[in-house]
Amino acid sequence: MKQSVGVFFGGASVEHEISVISALQAINALDRQKYNVVPIYITKQSEMYTGEKLFEIENFKDMNKLLSACIQVSICRIADQVKVLRAAPKLFAKNEIATIDVALPVVHGTNCEDGTLQGFFEILRLPYAGCDVISSAVGMDKVAMKQILQQNGIPVVEHIYFYNREWAKHSEAIIDMLEEQLGYPVIVKPANLGSSVGISKASNRYQLEEAINMAQQFANKILIEKAIVNLKEINCSVLGDYEKAWASVCEEPLSSDEILSYKDKYLSKGNSSKGMTSTKRKLPAELPEQVEKYIREMAVETFKILGCSGVARVDFLMDMEQTKVYVNEINTIPGSLSFYLWEASGKSFSQLLDELIGLAYKRERERNQLMYTYETNILSLRGSKAGNA
Repeated sequence: MKQSVGVFFGGASVEHEISVISALQAINALDRQKYNVVPIYITKQSEMYTGEKLFEIENFKDMNKLLSACIQVSICRIADQVKVLRAAPKLFAKNEIATIDVALPVVHGTNCEDGTLQGFFEILRLPYAGCDVISSAVGMDKVAMKQILQQNGIPVVEHIYFYNREWAKHSEAIIDMLEEQLGYPVIVKPANLGSSVGISKASNRYQLEEAINMAQQFANKILIEKAIVNLKEINCSVLGDYEKAWASVCEEPLSSDEILSYKDKYLSKGNSSKGMTSTKRKLPAELPEQVEKYIREMAVETFKILGCSGVARVDFLMDMEQTKVYVNEINTIPGSLSFYLWEASGKSFSQLLDELIGLAYKRERERNQLMYTYETNILSLRGSKAGNA
């Protein structure tokens, strides 16, 4: 009997369009002999839709036309099943659209990849692929991630962070601290976004203020890192969970500027429908054998320290002058699910998705062995009074 896989994508995120691309790549790679695919598209207004038209990327060019041809839905648990229902029930119409056995979230950015959507699945008791609530949240917050990695001996570049309100009140003091501790150049980032959104480089005070003003449009917390001048970027994907995890081959993404931009990642060659597969890269990366081994081991260690599951991509910064390697960040749901790195490692996209779904069911089996509630109802006890807990 086929499993029904709900592929969730979109969301109220600045990485919305990248999620659509990644999700349709995954949908096309799912083995239809094994799975029934239920697409669940989440609009930028957080409405959910399903329908056959969602399978074709061309249809997303006219959003009004697309949504009018789809059905707005809600997801709820009825007895022991998770159902997809019409959001606005119709008389004499079938209001139950589908059943979902397992969720495959292919979302990027805030309000979805950061644990928000994962928490929704937890409430539904719906098995889902990828990181859980905590590891998703930590992976999205670059500051929290760096702090945890530092505490576990994983090297990260020097950095400082602050909140927008602190900047509004103490901008001069923050700049003085930054210039004393880090110096120029620096990289300015929103603390909780991916896809290089809102990231820029600053080599002086004027550029720094401009970079911070831009980053503030996307996040309430700003991260500033000491820039590596002679830089090589290396990415490595990891697949597995806390028990067993494996690293893919490494890649070196090639940028048209000093830092890899959103345009480099998704709009190179004038094609915005290929996701991370359109990025210019060296695959495999040209690295000495021992360096590659070190990076792959550190990728797996980072994955496990952060409590990740499913597939993730760990991005590294190499200081070519000092021959040092730093963990830059982890992408808990990477663009294109990093399938191209696994294809280069000998695993097809369909096989990768099979393993992700298998890991989702494994986690659900383990959680079903834990106790979450007591059978006793204290509210039924004689003499109990509200407010005396």
